[in-house]
Amino acid sequence: MSDLLYSDVEEDLRASVRDLLKDKASAEALLARVETAEGYDLKLWRTLAEEVGVAGLAVPEELGGHGASAREVAVVAEELGRSVAPVPFLGSVVLATTALVRASAGEFVRRLASGSAIGALAVPLSTAPGAGFPSSVTASGGRLSGRVGTVADASVADLLVVPAAGPDGPELYVVSAADATVTELVSFDLTRRVADVSFSDAPAQLVASGPSAAAALEEALLFGAGILASEQTGVAEWALTETVSYLKGRYQFGRPVGGFQSLKHRLANLYTDLVLARAAARYAADSLATGTDVPIAVAVAQARVSPIAVKAAEEAIQLHGGIGMTWEHPAHLYLKRAKADEIALGTPGKHRAHLAELVDLPA
Repeated sequence: MSDLLYSDVEEDLRASVRDLLKDKASAEALLARVETAEGYDLKLWRTLAEEVGVAGLAVPEELGGHGASAREVAVVAEELGRSVAPVPFLGSVVLATTALVRASAGEFVRRLASGSAIGALAVPLSTAPGAGFPSSVTASGGRLSGRVGTVADASVADLLVVPAAGPDGPELYVVSAADATVTELVSFDLTRRVADVSFSDAPAQLVASGPSAAAALEEALLFGAGILASEQTGVAEWALTETVSYLKGRYQFGRPVGGFQSLKHRLANLYTDLVLARAAARYAADSLATGTDVPIAVAVAQARVSPIAVKAAEEAIQLHGGIGMTWEHPAHLYLKRAKADEIALGTPGKHRAHLAELVDLPA
């Protein structure tokens, strides 16, 4: 295991992403956007993908990427969690690109890494690592038929990475979104939309088959669950930071509300939870970067960080008092993201059960 502290390069990357998000994804801008039909800020995404270079961070240089590691991807995810910016980072960079890199689909990887195209992995967002290869889509003669529900970021995707059941077993295909029917759903998380995707004899390009296809999907799901823990850490950090700031400036009985002992204790508990969340998330990111203890590290991170993010968002709303309950305050966006993330890529319960299997812990 390497040093889990943030390196100078990671801190510089964080500063660049944070400054951009502070300027382009303010609370006011987020609240205004969720009232419109345009759920995603694609202009912000192009800046992140092309100018900052987040789209190709962990893509090997020979495939048009920057050759960074999961640690750098996790730093970006953490900052996106702090801002709940409505961009297709999880679906495109974390899930679709990882699957295509593992499948050695160089042509499509280059398009995603450059930011010229957005991808989505056509599995339900709730799919956990180790869930097995899906069979809701079938392949025959290079064409796909079937339906996949609640796919993250599919409504803005150009390319769909589709696991399908072929005549000889698992297969992985790339389909142009124009050849599929994508129906955006009413999403609980207003800053990350999900959609149902249907295929009716849709033309598709095979990129992996057999064990390679199954391995590409499993690696993408593991990578996604591990990186998601950093996003959840960012959500929890925002909740704590904003709540402390609010309680310092809110006065009752001639003193700051944050000075009351009962509230101090709750904030102290949130801080210790945040420290634990960051440690678990950083270990997962480092394990993904080094390839050591990956399934265990990811399961630990998801089992631990998911409930912490939800608790932090809930406490933020309650400790903000009346303003925290209003639509005009962004706290509800963070609670919705935390609750949606708790289900995404496996619930904490699923990850605990999987962890027990990994360490041979009897039921």
